[in-house]
Amino acid sequence: MTGTDQFDEKKIWSATPQWRSKWRRSKKLSSIVFKPLCGDAMPSKPRVIYWFRTDLRLHDSPALHAALDLKPDCLYPIWCWDPHYVYRARVGPNRWQFLLDCQSDLSSSITKLNKKSKLFVVREAPQTVLPKLFKAWNISHLVFERDTDPYAKARDAEIMELAKEAGVEVVATRHGRTLYDPDHLVKANGGKPTMSITQVQHVRYSLRAQVAAEKLGDVPKPLPTPESLPDPGDLTLDFEQTRPSQNPDINSIQRDGTETSYTFLSGPNHNFAVPTMSELGLKPATSPHRGGETGALAALDNIIANESYTTTFSKPSTAPTAFSPQATTLLSPHHHFGSLSVRLFYHRVQEVINKPANKKRASTIPTNLIGQLLFRDMYFGAQAALGYSFAQTYNNSHVRFIPWHLPSKIDPSNGLITGEHTIDSEEAETWFQRWKFGRTGFPWIDALMRQLRQEGWIHHLGRHAVACFLTRGGCYIDWERGAEVFEEWLIDHETSCNSGNWQWLSCTAFFAQFYRCYSPIAFPKKWDDEGAFVRHFVPELKEYSKKYIYEPWKAPIADQKKWGCLIKGDRLGEEGDLKVYPKPMFDFNERRGICIEGVKNAYHVGLYGNDPRVKDGSWRKLFDDRAEGPTEGTKGPTVEGQSGTVDGDEVDVENMDMGVDQDEREAEHGGGENKGGDETPRKRGEGTPRGGKRKRGQGTLDGHFESPRKKKGK
Repeated sequence: MTGTDQFDEKKIWSATPQWRSKWRRSKKLSSIVFKPLCGDAMPSKPRVIYWFRTDLRLHDSPALHAALDLKPDCLYPIWCWDPHYVYRARVGPNRWQFLLDCQSDLSSSITKLNKKSKLFVVREAPQTVLPKLFKAWNISHLVFERDTDPYAKARDAEIMELAKEAGVEVVATRHGRTLYDPDHLVKANGGKPTMSITQVQHVRYSLRAQVAAEKLGDVPKPLPTPESLPDPGDLTLDFEQTRPSQNPDINSIQRDGTETSYTFLSGPNHNFAVPTMSELGLKPATSPHRGGETGALAALDNIIANESYTTTFSKPSTAPTAFSPQATTLLSPHHHFGSLSVRLFYHRVQEVINKPANKKRASTIPTNLIGQLLFRDMYFGAQAALGYSFAQTYNNSHVRFIPWHLPSKIDPSNGLITGEHTIDSEEAETWFQRWKFGRTGFPWIDALMRQLRQEGWIHHLGRHAVACFLTRGGCYIDWERGAEVFEEWLIDHETSCNSGNWQWLSCTAFFAQFYRCYSPIAFPKKWDDEGAFVRHFVPELKEYSKKYIYEPWKAPIADQKKWGCLIKGDRLGEEGDLKVYPKPMFDFNERRGICIEGVKNAYHVGLYGNDPRVKDGSWRKLFDDRAEGPTEGTKGPTVEGQSGTVDGDEVDVENMDMGVDQDEREAEHGGGENKGGDETPRKRGEGTPRGGKRKRGQGTLDGHFESPRKKKGK
């Protein structure tokens, strides 16, 4: 695959035919490079804009090295303050603070290499400001790291067109966010989304086998941090700022002040400073986790110094109840913002694992640290293949259709979810709000959701628990609602990983054992019998005895009063000198059974998101009116005028390669490549193996993970 495959090459080269004879393509540093051959006046030495985006670091930056290899006369390290993220993407205060930390740290690091330079934040959309900067600063080259997010692909294609019109060479390196180029993963996977860790492993070996022909294979060694940076040129901005519209502002709920970050093109002091939380009008961040390359490298050093932890790390064996400190690395937000290179992390971990003294005791893929990076690549590959539709059910060929409560509204002009949902059930909407704000009456679930809102992070298995509870293990609410909450509150949010994980936990893609659910009572007891995690994040229950910490509604009233918290009603509050914590919002065992039957029925119907019956609403004919979800009637909302509708009565889902894995531990032991995801082949839609015998562990996943206490007892 050539570097140009990332973009719409035909569109770029067919537009403005008069330019085709003036341009040629050349490869350099695995990059796409456009060079003007026309007689336009160009600087004698390269004048380069380096556009930082998802690579907020100086170490191991392929794109930055590509810029420096041009031997530029001047280098402008810039960040375009894109209104798409300020107003249109869900971002809570904690992730905003993490981003600003990363930008400030990077700016300081740049200044350490060159006192005249810094991260120059230009407060305008890249689509409008970059063409003006090309002219104002007499730019010859634009360099940036490729991004495979759908919005970024469209944005970058537009920027490349604008650069071409301005006679500016574009150097877009292949990748830097992942171990492998997502587009290359898709190509090596036969042009299909990477829907299992096994497929990613196969692709890795395939790439290694083709190393001579493809120049790929092993993860490249990290590049060194530059020892110096060229001076920036003249910073005069002799043009008018194009201010964006603030409407709609999806992040208005995050603000308690006026958003003023676009008041001045180069900031209020005209020094290209990183914006502040105050300028953004945001509420204060509450997370203790801070961003920046300096902190990320220090955290990595600490992890690598603990060779036992690095060597034996196994994700399913880490405690979701650990919080001070947490049981996992918490490097994921640094990978998201690019303040820590995934390649550097990979190779430093490999160096520890490959030591002779560690090889025999080392954990293995997919549960080890390397496996976590491969799971991330898997989701990036799936998104690269499916584009915008990957983050939704509608028109997604690889996501099962289940008639959840609170389904998304669809924009008829493009077939994409709008960010709003239909309230088909007031009860379900109430459950959703109680889940979101930690008021379900199940202390384990509430503690996790409060930790998420407060810190912007929860453990991997904690994410499993709350996602299962919202979808197939309790509420039967659309996974897209949960993904939106995670998008808003997570500091490590990646659209690809977030959407993929929610599909996995809702059993709509990647994982199919829907009859395995996390109990909000038995599961946390295995990790934290004393309930320290709940006592910390649900402090109204801190005096409860361990007997009742996960089921406080069972405590005698006299004890509730003695411990200072009554269990009653459906909301938090106070009653005299006593606090009030809500009763459970439903009977978990009853709801689990209803959800399992609902998902089982949807599996039996066998629709996927791109089925024409899903698109025109006639799917309701296939579901009994009494089925769980908004199934009443024979026809649902229709989205007219959509292209790409599949002809015929039914999509051939039997021949789709879904490539479903099980959870990480099952994947480690080889299960999961059969259709439907079970080790034992079965007919589509069957909820249990043949003969109706329930698998061990069916009903809950509680027995599927070993707590540290059990392991010690062996």
